[in-house]
Amino acid sequence: MHMMQHREIRYIGLDVHKLTISVAIAEEGGAPTSYGKIPNDRVAIRTLMTRLGDPNVELRVAYEAGPTGYALHRQLTGVHIQCLVAAPSLIPKQPGNKVKTDRRDALKLARLLRSGDLTPVWVPDEAHEALRNLVRARADAKADLLRAKHRLSKFLLRQGCWAPIGVRAWSKRYFTWLHQLEFEHLPDRVVFADYLTEVNAAGERVKRLEAALHECAQSSSQVALIRALQAFRGIGFLSAVTLVAEAGDLRRFRTAPQFMAYAGIVPSESSSGGKHQRGSITKTGNSLLRHVLGEAAHHARRAPRVTSTVKQRQKDVPPEIIDLAWRAQAKSACIPAIGISVRASVRSRHSPRSPASWRVSSGPPVMLFRRRYPSRHEPGGRQRGSRSELAEIAENPRALLCGSDPRPKKCDGHLGDGSLSCGTGSADPRISG
Repeated sequence: MHMMQHREIRYIGLDVHKLTISVAIAEEGGAPTSYGKIPNDRVAIRTLMTRLGDPNVELRVAYEAGPTGYALHRQLTGVHIQCLVAAPSLIPKQPGNKVKTDRRDALKLARLLRSGDLTPVWVPDEAHEALRNLVRARADAKADLLRAKHRLSKFLLRQGCWAPIGVRAWSKRYFTWLHQLEFEHLPDRVVFADYLTEVNAAGERVKRLEAALHECAQSSSQVALIRALQAFRGIGFLSAVTLVAEAGDLRRFRTAPQFMAYAGIVPSESSSGGKHQRGSITKTGNSLLRHVLGEAAHHARRAPRVTSTVKQRQKDVPPEIIDLAWRAQAKSACIPAIGISVRASVRSRHSPRSPASWRVSSGPPVMLFRRRYPSRHEPGGRQRGSRSELAEIAENPRALLCGSDPRPKKCDGHLGDGSLSCGTGSADPRISG
């Protein structure tokens, strides 16, 4: 019986730039050493790996994610060399170290790779990256269109031109009104024509990219996931394809908080000792993914129901996905009243219209079913300045408030389990109509 021979591991840190790569080497023991610089081309990289490699030596390489992309990663993994693309924002830093060079960066990468302190990023395959490039090109086109519209609208504002009452901005009637405008001075006419042409060209560019995105998504390997996501309320085609392209393989997120942290929508915190301080969301990670998630949540904030648009998108979708989409709507209807205590009291000696008519102290979160109040134009509606909804929630923290009746009804179900029932009738509009 032959015993397996131990292979020595050699850790290589690469500080990659457009033209050059700084190389550092760390053995299993001892301090890392600098190897020098090589040109950033495939031949030089292959020669370097041949020199450093050996049948008895296993190479492990790391470099920071950046504008050079994943070409180096694919070249190394193609010859069976383990390569890690590190997340730059998660690389440990020394605040007292004020000297930064390519050589030091390569040495740090080699040392952190050996100690296991580098956080890898998810590397997409070439087809997935191509779809993501198209998604980002469409997002860039939308941003350019918004800038072009702002330039034109601010030019008209400086000229004292306002659209007629009832004409919505950037509608067909608005563009008809724009083509009817005339300016006295030639320079103003040239500027106006240039700005208007730019708006039209940017709009046509967005339409071309969206049409190409629809075509490419149908032939993508992720088409089933894109269709499944569209079964959820608030997620249309553009949101679904953006989520798939930017988040990548969703199976790598074991829990929802991990995905939220990846998108940067978890609260920041600065706590020490007895002090606990939480701030706004971290806004780290993928900004486009965070924007799309916010837009989807904004559209899905309404009371649970299946609209005709959602029904159309749910065609040819497995029933279990449709059921999951409905449970997500029912769950989103339960809003967390963070910081509202169940020990809130209403002071009757104050006016019901006064903000001081209720007092709230800190306490555990309470999950409440979203309630719709009649508007002040409907029968039973309240005028502006009436008693706050927060006061009534504080009075009845465990009541399930449904419909337009301001009186709390008896809850027959459980909060947030997706099978709520209040009084008579069904809480599922798919059943009750």
